[in-house]
This record gives sequence, C-alpha cells and structure tokens, in this order.
Amino acid sequence: MNAPGPEGSLVDLIDGGGVEAVMVAVVDVQGRMKGKLFDAAALRARLERGPVSSEVCGYLLGTDLGMTPAGRGRWSWESGFGDIELDWHVERARRLPWLPGTALVWATPLRDGRPHPLSPAGVLARQAAGLGGTGLVPMVGLECEFVLVEGGERDAERSGWRPRPATLGNLDYALDLPGNVTAFLRELRRVLAEAGLPVEALKLEGAPGQVEVTFPFGPVERACEQHLLLKTAAKAVAERHGMSALFMAAPATGTGSGLHLHLSLHRLDGGASVFAPDGGEELLSGTGRQAVAGLLDVLPVTGPLWAPTVNSYRRLARDHGFAPRRATWGWDNRSCAVRVVGHGSGRRLEVRVPGADANPYLALSAALAGIRHGIAGDLVPPAPARGDSYQDAKTRRLPRDLASAVREFETDRTVAELFGVQLVEHLAALARLELDHHAPLVNPAEIARGFSQA
Repeated sequence: MNAPGPEGSLVDLIDGGGVEAVMVAVVDVQGRMKGKLFDAAALRARLERGPVSSEVCGYLLGTDLGMTPAGRGRWSWESGFGDIELDWHVERARRLPWLPGTALVWATPLRDGRPHPLSPAGVLARQAAGLGGTGLVPMVGLECEFVLVEGGERDAERSGWRPRPATLGNLDYALDLPGNVTAFLRELRRVLAEAGLPVEALKLEGAPGQVEVTFPFGPVERACEQHLLLKTAAKAVAERHGMSALFMAAPATGTGSGLHLHLSLHRLDGGASVFAPDGGEELLSGTGRQAVAGLLDVLPVTGPLWAPTVNSYRRLARDHGFAPRRATWGWDNRSCAVRVVGHGSGRRLEVRVPGADANPYLALSAALAGIRHGIAGDLVPPAPARGDSYQDAKTRRLPRDLASAVREFETDRTVAELFGVQLVEHLAALARLELDHHAPLVNPAEIARGFSQA
C-alpha cells in the first residue's frame, strides 16, 4: 500500500504507518494552537467504533497570553469553567514533518451543538458567511514577518530579555545569507512543503534577524490554518538550529513585524476579483471602493481584533516605519493602512495594520466586517493618498495604545452591530487583562531614562 500524502483521512494516515501521536487542536483567542495529544494506536481503535470527540476546559476561549482567565463573563470563575465539546475534522488530518510521527486534526469548539460564538474560527466563519449573502466569497493570502534570535528562552532571560538577532544590519532582499539562516530557511521551506503547505516566497526583511513568509492565495480558513502551522513549524525548526522565532509586533525598539492581509472578493461561481476596475483611470471597481470605505471606517475601532497586546502598538508608534499610523488608502503606497495592489483581474487590497502577534482569524474578521459594512452601506472612500500619508494630519489616526483601542472598540455602535455585544464584551475583558498585566511593570527604558534624569 502506498503511503498517504500529507493531508487526508486520519484513518488513512494512521494506517499508512509512521503516525505515533495525533494532536487535536483548536485556536485560542490569542491565535495559538491548543489541545491534546492522543496515542495513535488507541485512537485508531476508537475510530473503529464510530465518530470521536473530546472536551477541553472552556477557559481556552477566554485567557490572556499568560493563560490568565477573564475575571468576569462566561469563561471566568463565575462560570465554573465547564468543558466545551470539540468536533473533530478527522477527514482533514495532516502530517507535521517538523514533529516526526505526529499528525494534526483541527477541531471546532461547540456550544449546544453549534460552533461556539466565542471561538475565533467561528467569528471568522460568520463574517465570511455575511459576505456570502451578497453573492461574494473572500480569498486571502497572508504575508507574515517574524524575527530570528540566537538561543532559547533561557538565553533571552539571562540577557535581560534583550536577545541577539540572528543577523546584523539591513539584509532586505539579500540573497547572500549567513549560513545559519540559510539552513533554517531551507528546512522551514522543506517541512512546510512536506506538510502540504508550500510557501510562495521566503526572504529576509529590513530589521536584523527579520524573515518574511508569503503564502499563496486561498480560502480564508485555510489561510489561517497555514499561518498557525507556520508559527509552530518556525519555532520547532529554529530550536533545532539554536535559535528562536519571535512572532511579536515589536520584538525590539525600532523593529516592527507585520501580518499583512492580501484580500480580494470573487463571485460564488469564481472568476476575476470584483475589485478589478472596468477600465479608465479608476484604481478599483465600485465594489472595491465601497470595501475600502468600510475598512477605513471599521479598522480604527477594532484595534483589539488586529492589535491585541500592549506591544502591538509599539509597531504603530513611528512615522516611516513601514507600519501605518492613519486610516488611509492608496495605489501601491506602503505608507497607507490599505494598499491597492495587483494588476488587471488580480486587483486586491493589502490591509497593513495587523502585527505579527495578531490572531489571523480575528484580524481577518475585522477586515471582512469592514468590507461588509462598506458594501452594505454603499460607502464612499475619501480621495486616495498620494505621497507620504504619514504627514496627512486630516485623516483619522489609528489607535495609539491598547487602552484607547479598547475604549473605542466597546463603545462603537457599528462594532456592536457587526460582531454582537457578547463578543465585544468578551474581547474587551481579555484586553483589560493584558493592560492589567503590564500596568505595574517597570521596563529597562524607564530605568535608563530616570537613572540620571529624574
């Protein structure tokens, strides 16, 4: 019998040999894979008896980065932390070559037999379904940046949490790479391809140790799964090469790592992007202009969805840092929040606001909600930016910090209509946990500034 490919039925993968353990995973609010590891042989016997499922503590849908649960709400101590059921997608199992002998099965958290309303995957599915009501389906390609640093977590701790980047200087687009990075990129590309996740491109970026990975266009759910698997693969491969991969928005002062969303809409029967202009000098079709208007309206008030941590806003703090500060749009303009790119039938929007720490499900949910809002309201965007939009003081400023982002998020009527009050309250509570964690901490920059000046 021929060995099965990297993706397929869990039964076929186990029977094909080489699978010793099965990872059953969900995505938490912080954009991480969480779940349980099952023995493959015991699980195969269970599969003989019929469909399988499992449960996890419900707090997985309601914690901050440190796994601290929300103080109030459905997944807090008020709830008793009951279990939630997981619906396994056993027909979509996948081998993980960076974890030899391991297969992955995604699972959907359920409540009353339906996708859980606080599950990030469920949030995205509802936003995509809302666009489906207009006869349109979104397609997306994710472009992610992360930073390679020397050593592991203990090494970073010993350095006072100032890890050394794996490369020095600006090596953007460089092809003569250091040997350690060349070996890392070669193995990362290989294991992703073996997992059925071939990348479109890999390159070094402008900051020391910074890597950019681009995946091909595809359905939104697949794009999110690709990104989560990239994170786990990059971390595992980096460790084997004596390094760590940091998916932070601002892993060092002056460094910003993004998660850019390349989006287009297509009719249900396929075909070209509906953002493509009919001709003339227009940048976008009428639908495309409505989508841009909606994004510019919604992105400034959905910060916790695409910039969930205190660190997220360090990336947005500098002018000319290749991260937007204002809600602007323009043709092939990297100073804008929404950059129009692509040619002819491939016209698309690049949403540049999320950082590397964003949960792709929630960041894409914010973008799709904005697009849906613009189309439903027949909104009209302002004139596109021409030149340096960092200097356009008349346009709306993106949130300066997490505290102000939370205030706008939980009081905006449009956000409540697009996402529902329950989800808004839930995510706002988790954002406040992040704020509470950082509030009493003194960082080295404060000490350096105050040591001789205060």
